[in-house]
Amino acid sequence: MKKVLILNGPNLNMLGLREPEVYGDRTLDDIKGLCRETAQALDMAVDFRQSNHEGELVDWIQAARGVFDGLIINAAAYTHTSVAIHDALKCLDVPIIEVHLSNPKEREEFRHISYIEPLAAEVYAGHGAKGYVLGLEKLKELL
Repeated sequence: MKKVLILNGPNLNMLGLREPEVYGDRTLDDIKGLCRETAQALDMAVDFRQSNHEGELVDWIQAARGVFDGLIINAAAYTHTSVAIHDALKCLDVPIIEVHLSNPKEREEFRHISYIEPLAAEVYAGHGAKGYVLGLEKLKELL
């Protein structure tokens, strides 16, 4: 069974409360449940995590090497600012999928740059929670 690490960045723990007109009304726990159901149907195992702390995300990425077969990451605001997360992802030798609930390229200009996109096998943006499902399906295909 393939193991997938799903990482979520800052403020995603506030989904359902923060800007539902942008991010929808699903909570992060709802998305976690959706990911677990999807993974089970695909005969995959998921480890779903969230942190508001850049260093913790970097630590988790580094520790994923040799443990997980693929990574899905919604780095949230760190997508546009974190060279540290970019550099940590470069150390992985597994497929990386970038996910965003909204489409950052259709929002404020400062959100148009992603430090993750150059390393991603695929990017799903603007699909809401379904982006995570699409990411898991793509990883199944790649693995």
